Order: sequence, then C-alpha cells, then structure tokens
Amino acid sequence: MDVDDPIGGPPRAYHGDMPSWLPWVVVAAFCGVLEITTLALVFGLVAVAALVTAVVAGVGAGAALQLLVFSASSLALLLLVRPIAARHLRTPARLRTGVAALVGSRALAIEQVDGHRGLVKIGGEVWSARSYDETQVIEPGAPVDVVQIRGAVAVVMAADGWPS
Repeated sequence: MDVDDPIGGPPRAYHGDMPSWLPWVVVAAFCGVLEITTLALVFGLVAVAALVTAVVAGVGAGAALQLLVFSASSLALLLLVRPIAARHLRTPARLRTGVAALVGSRALAIEQVDGHRGLVKIGGEVWSARSYDETQVIEPGAPVDVVQIRGAVAVVMAADGWPS
C-alpha cells in the first residue's frame, strides 16, 4: 500500500509495522490511569512492569521473553514492593495532624452523650459528640475514646472499664 507524502513527494511504502515496545507503553499508560482512579497500589506496579517490558522489547527481545519479563516483574513488584509501600501509607498516630490526630485520643464527657447529641472535651476544646454505639448513653464525667471525627462532631465510645 502506498501513502501519499503530505509535502507532495512521491508516494512512500507503508508496511504497517508497529514497534514491539509500543503496546507495552500503551499498557503502562492505561494501568497508570487506572492506578490514579483506584489508588489500589496494584495498577501502578503493573505499569512499571509494562515499562520494564517495553525496554526489553525495545532492545529486540522476542514475544515469549517479553511475556516472561512482564509476568516475572509484575509478580515480583506485587509480592515484594506492594507490602512495603502499603506499610508506609499508614501514618503513625504521633505523626498525624489536624482532626486526624484526635482519633484515638482520650476525652471527657461534659454533658450526656448518646447516639444523637452530647458534648466532650478533647485536649482542652469542647466538641459536639455522639456515641459510636447509638444505644450507648455516656454520663457526664466519664472518660471516652474518640473513634472518629465526622465534620465537627466527635464520634466516641466509653473508655474501657467505664460503665455507659
């Protein structure tokens, strides 16, 4: 098949050959987009394996070797790198800031807390609160643990050993 030259020269032959590395770059780009949308720490590592395979394909390796490299590098990255990266995603309590630092802290009920309303004092600040267990009623003066922060409301539960 001949393709016209856009500059006006004689037609040149088009053989339809695609570089063997190009499909791997496309796979890497697709997996990169999936990683951005899912944040699963899986597709990003598969994208890296696809890029490694693209390099192998670029130096002239055959299809069988390309598949072997892709499989081996994907497996190695998922089994070795992902657990290490996942551990580093969890921020230790001592490094948290803002309202995230309040989760897990001890507070004091200054007004009765139930599944709908209440007040607690967390680190010197008064917060609206509700109990984590909607059936639990926490009396004033009882220590509570902050389970989560939802907007401006602390979700709490009675501290261990204290009756609700």
